[in-house]
Amino acid sequence: MNDKVCIAVRPLVEYVYRSGDLESGGFRTAAALIEGTRTHQQVQKEYGELDQKEVYVSAEIPCGDLLFVVDGRCDGLLMAEDGSLTVDEIKSTSGDLALITAETYPVHWAQAKFYAYMYALAHDISEMTVQLTYVQTETGERKQYQKKNAFAELASFVLETVQQYAPYARLQRDHRLTRDLSIKGLAFPFPAYRAGQRKLAGAVYKTIEEGVGLFAKAPTGIGKTISTTFPAIKSMGEGWLQHFFYLTAKTITRTAAEEAFVLMQSQGLHIHAVTLTAKEKICFREEGISCNKEDCIYADGYHDRINGAILDILAHETLMTRTVVEEYARKHRVCPFEFSIDLAYAADVVICDYNYAFDPRVSLKRMFGEQKRETALLIDEAHNLVDRAREMFSSQLQKSDFLALQRAYKGFNAAVYQAAKAVNAYFIQLRKQAEGPQWISKAVPEPLLKLIEAFAEQAEKALSSAESGGDVDRSELLLQAYFTAVNFTRIGKLYDERYVTYAEMTREDITIKLFCLDPSYLLQEMGKGYRSRIYFSATLSPLSFYRDMLGAGPDDYTVSIPSPFSREQLSVIIKPLSTRYRDREETREPLVRLLCELARERSGNYLFFFPSYAYMNLIYEGFAAKMRESVQLLLQQGSMTEEEREQYLAAFMPSPQGTLVGFAVMGGIFSEGIDLVGDRLTGVVVVGVGLPQIGLERDIIRDYFNETGRRGFDYAYVFPGMNKVLQAGGRLIRSENDCGVLMLVDDRYLQPQYARLLPEEWT
Repeated sequence: MNDKVCIAVRPLVEYVYRSGDLESGGFRTAAALIEGTRTHQQVQKEYGELDQKEVYVSAEIPCGDLLFVVDGRCDGLLMAEDGSLTVDEIKSTSGDLALITAETYPVHWAQAKFYAYMYALAHDISEMTVQLTYVQTETGERKQYQKKNAFAELASFVLETVQQYAPYARLQRDHRLTRDLSIKGLAFPFPAYRAGQRKLAGAVYKTIEEGVGLFAKAPTGIGKTISTTFPAIKSMGEGWLQHFFYLTAKTITRTAAEEAFVLMQSQGLHIHAVTLTAKEKICFREEGISCNKEDCIYADGYHDRINGAILDILAHETLMTRTVVEEYARKHRVCPFEFSIDLAYAADVVICDYNYAFDPRVSLKRMFGEQKRETALLIDEAHNLVDRAREMFSSQLQKSDFLALQRAYKGFNAAVYQAAKAVNAYFIQLRKQAEGPQWISKAVPEPLLKLIEAFAEQAEKALSSAESGGDVDRSELLLQAYFTAVNFTRIGKLYDERYVTYAEMTREDITIKLFCLDPSYLLQEMGKGYRSRIYFSATLSPLSFYRDMLGAGPDDYTVSIPSPFSREQLSVIIKPLSTRYRDREETREPLVRLLCELARERSGNYLFFFPSYAYMNLIYEGFAAKMRESVQLLLQQGSMTEEEREQYLAAFMPSPQGTLVGFAVMGGIFSEGIDLVGDRLTGVVVVGVGLPQIGLERDIIRDYFNETGRRGFDYAYVFPGMNKVLQAGGRLIRSENDCGVLMLVDDRYLQPQYARLLPEEWT
């Protein structure tokens, strides 16, 4: 019996027939996402009565020891007067149709011929015509090519295609057999479960089995990474999953996931896991990112070499971290970022940022429905996703960018100049109409969206035909404005009652933003199709708030794991000193004295967390003046390199002989995702209740939730603020052997509104 390979037509032919270079900047792809569906529908509306659209076809194709089960939908099936049939494949382009010949895109012919073969096979037809219809999205102009194919020709072509795909299919089949066998023999990679670990792992396993979602509040130190990845891997062994994504907000938590797979690999697990690294970090070019083949040897001919690179790395590696990806990218001369993206479709596990699953700009769009149904999302530190999602689903424009373009393109490109000038004029008119420095509307700005769409079309023409005036800075300015315009248009299509439009005006500039107030619906939509979504965090509190904001469904589970540590490990002190903005000067000296007394009482390593850099620096000056001679001081900076961060953390040495105090901000790089176990950390002070700075956006959020019957101030300020407090305080007790003092400085900790949000072990 042959092994089945179930695959859709498009990924099959793209694997075999894609060729050539990476496209510069990817701007053609971005436009296609907006225009493709609309263009297809326009063409299909003109079909005759006997013509059909979106016709489902499938076939089984034997190939040695494999049986390919291939399916797909052809755009059109056209019937001529003589009864002959034509398969129509529609492709949209914003470029110049004159540049497209019959042989420009072999992959398009391959797709159409595959559809024709499957239909002819099912209906016993001896000859089929295949047609490619190219449509220029702006003008509607069309160009068509046709080829007649006897059934024997189509059958021969299809067999040759699957034969070229077969080596990759066999590699994947053999890997999965080895993987599933290794999973069945895999035991939990520690001698015993920690308290609460078995409960969390069981909840994850059951959630995946039932194909629903889970919201898990699991305390710091429980071992959340292994407690979620291990049951997900076991679910693969049961056949419920073929893939899962481990999604994180920060690089340091991706490292923890990688370490978990190294541990399980040492216990016999055989699995393909790839880590995705941001393009700006992994790009090999030192002069700045450029995907032009003239600038980058890794973009030149990328698609001609990528299949060999993928076969090589999958045959010889399992855990494909950034270092491993870079090694093979250099070996095969392919772009390391695009290489890692292509690997994501082949790997069992993908470790990456939230945006690859949720952000409409960068999500993995080639993942088809069947693959999604066999995929789970594990969302680490899920409390971060609320504000991250708001930003993913929002978009803004600045007047100054279009004024700069208007000036840069005057005399170089009249169309770009006029389009940028029209947008700039809209901003000028908006300033005249607004009654103050801020303007808010619940309506989508349709006139602006039309102007931005027109600008994007002109910008794309210029970028496609290198009409940007021959100046690198001018071209880069246009490319960035193009991406911004495309995103603004895309977000405009998502706009509903959960959005607001606002503008802020200064003497120098105007910013207008399509602001997503409640991301829950769009998170639901982006998560649709996946078998399961597991949201987990030590600070998913209150759970009702996060279920609401992250889009929980009625069948989704909730689990809350108690702390595995004893109360004796943690000494909590509340100091009712006002840290409100209006009181900070008055309470500065008492707070400095308080911190000095703590550092003098007991030597060791301390972290002092503050709600802002300004407040941190204010207290640091007073503390340093009194304690500089007796303690070692560290101060978090607004922007720190990875090396500087590592040096900061490395200073927290075990068995400290003196006293070290690190000043840091809540919600920053040192307040979550770091482990200073044992006596590397003696005490933590959290100054304030972490409330976000009062501002226009937070007030808009507050008002929206008040209007929708929810506690607006809590949703906008209290819950996000206290989450930062819990994260910062959670740095202290990381293992069964840790102990220390946690000081909470603010009189609001004694108020029920805030006290009820503290963990039980803190009260």
